[in-house]
Amino acid sequence: MTRLRLGVNIDHVATLRNARGATYPDPVRAARLAMSMGADGITAHLREDRRHISDADIAAISALTREVGKPLNFEMAVTDEMEAICLSHRPHAACLVPERREEVTTEGGLDVVGGHNRIAPSVRRFLAAGIRVSCFIDADPQQVLAAKSVGAQIVEFTTGPYCDAVREGSDQAHALLESLSAAARQAHALGLEVHGGHGIDFETVGAIARIPEMVELNIGHFLIGEAVFMGLGPAIQHMRSLMDEARAQ
Repeated sequence: MTRLRLGVNIDHVATLRNARGATYPDPVRAARLAMSMGADGITAHLREDRRHISDADIAAISALTREVGKPLNFEMAVTDEMEAICLSHRPHAACLVPERREEVTTEGGLDVVGGHNRIAPSVRRFLAAGIRVSCFIDADPQQVLAAKSVGAQIVEFTTGPYCDAVREGSDQAHALLESLSAAARQAHALGLEVHGGHGIDFETVGAIARIPEMVELNIGHFLIGEAVFMGLGPAIQHMRSLMDEARAQ
């Protein structure tokens, strides 16, 4: 199997900074460190309420990733405001996600089926600007078909339900992994690039990395949390090694 890419989400470095209203820790510094330690790219989610990543962060991270020649994956809600920001910075990719202000974190995949008529025009504008488009979706056959229909080049499957089931010792974990694998096969057969993200940790990354169609994993909250104990660089390096070991198997 081909080498699996690792995208590191640095949102929660900004969460920690904002908790004190300080200027540190700096998510741009975290992005630079992540790339030096094995990250293939950086993911950042500019939320409408600006609860962590700020507009200034996006500008600085965009400049940094262009400087070092690594991709920025801009997670965003499908709104006019976010579309304008994305088009102004022209990141490597835009990952379209659902967003509710009252949620703690993204609670599930984007409903591309129900939002087709709103999503498709945005996708066309992003593609015309040279921005790759990903839809963050559940492992659902109808959502995969809808992502293809709106013109997305990539689907990122939410791995959260599987990861939560593993941590909880649920007997549903195997079935959830099978659903991810089946959705990845379907997406690949349709010509979509397959990514995964949400909830991945050291315990769960191996099984997900062994899905042959997976091309990229985007991991953030766990790595930032683990950095408290082992440092961000070593946490990224260990995640990278676990992905490579799983891929080699």
